[in-house]
Amino acid sequence: MNTTNTPQRAAPQRQLNLFDSTNIIVGIIVGAGIYESSPLIAANVSSPLGLLGVWLLGGLLSLLGGLCYAELANAFPREGGDYVYLTRAFGRGCGFLFAWAQLWVVRPGSIGAMAFVFAKYAHQLWPLNDDPHLSLVWYAVGSVLLLSVVNVLGVPPGKWTQNILTSAKVLGLLAVVAVGLLVWAPRPAPVEPSSSSGSNFWLAMIFIFYAYGGWNEMAYVGAEVRNPERNILRALVLGTLAVTGIYVLVNLAFLHALGFEGTRNASAIAAQVLSLATGDWGARFISVLICISALGAINGMTFTGARIYYAMGQDHRLFAWLGRWNPTLGTPVWSLVIQGAITLALIAGFGSGFESMVIFTTPVFWIFLLLVGLSLFVLRWREPQAPRPFRVPLYPIVPLVFCLSSGFMVYNSLDYAIAKQSNEALWSILLLGLGLAVIIALLLFSRTADRQQS
Repeated sequence: MNTTNTPQRAAPQRQLNLFDSTNIIVGIIVGAGIYESSPLIAANVSSPLGLLGVWLLGGLLSLLGGLCYAELANAFPREGGDYVYLTRAFGRGCGFLFAWAQLWVVRPGSIGAMAFVFAKYAHQLWPLNDDPHLSLVWYAVGSVLLLSVVNVLGVPPGKWTQNILTSAKVLGLLAVVAVGLLVWAPRPAPVEPSSSSGSNFWLAMIFIFYAYGGWNEMAYVGAEVRNPERNILRALVLGTLAVTGIYVLVNLAFLHALGFEGTRNASAIAAQVLSLATGDWGARFISVLICISALGAINGMTFTGARIYYAMGQDHRLFAWLGRWNPTLGTPVWSLVIQGAITLALIAGFGSGFESMVIFTTPVFWIFLLLVGLSLFVLRWREPQAPRPFRVPLYPIVPLVFCLSSGFMVYNSLDYAIAKQSNEALWSILLLGLGLAVIIALLLFSRTADRQQS
């Protein structure tokens, strides 16, 4: 065996082309949000044009954020994305706290939320147990365990799983669009306007931002993208535009098939649209489609999330075991294992499901996204000579809008958690506090080690 090749293999390799990279973005964004959020958003706008307008606005704001990430990812094309930018802009402590929050709060909570969505619809199709709660937990655990193993086995299995799941979900959504726009079917009976319906633009935008969440995931695998100077920007832009187009077309189909009030009052909107052409089979098709969508989001977040802890392990000696790239499998095995284990523990501990996971993760996620937006300003000032193959157009307006929209979500997610008086939010704050304590311990450890060496 040629040992001179070992160091080369034991590091990320550029195996992701433009198609793979775009599928990561589309696959993570298009989870289950489109099926659950459209009626909620319609209930908080005043007209069909308003509904389409907020979906377009959400896509535009996501694209502005994507342009900010494109500059950062091209300037610093390393594994870890936000971890790298926050470390360079605000110091090792901030970068470590981000990775800590991702490891213990954001990533397992986000994966767990999608696992419960998958479990809900898989249980409707094939119940595993007479006890619905137990069936949900088994499905959620099984999905996380299976896709973690797939990603441990190598980058090719992980990326091809992502490509297949993303292609399947997009084709399924296009089938819903085709039925809603092209199939001639009797219009349903008019639905009387709800007496409680009204316009609340800000609440609608909270649901919009949730539905578009995930466009920034491409940055975490910057060291694995081929031709990163071109493909990172292309993937961010193409992925965001593709999702925006899909979301607008799907909502046009909903409006055409059910009308505005029908869209507002729908309980299972996509199944209702398909039932116009397929009857009861529509509900089963949508359940399968949502399962595929959730699995695509789980796989994408599993793939990208492990790269954050790998980057952290490269910089912090106490976590060096997370920063090892397996030379045989070509993946950060220990990062994937610990991420999966924490997610499984969270599913078991917060067995109440999707909403608990969202409350647990959302405030922390948006706090760090705001800091990433601010890091672009800091790094432009602190490292003006760094090569930047791409620069954000209309600087500083674009990153400023991105920061303001992220700040809006920080406020609203915290307000929502406080209003709910949730224990989940308290747990996330306690875990962040523990992360701060670990940072202090790391600083003391580093100083002691430096003194011993000197």
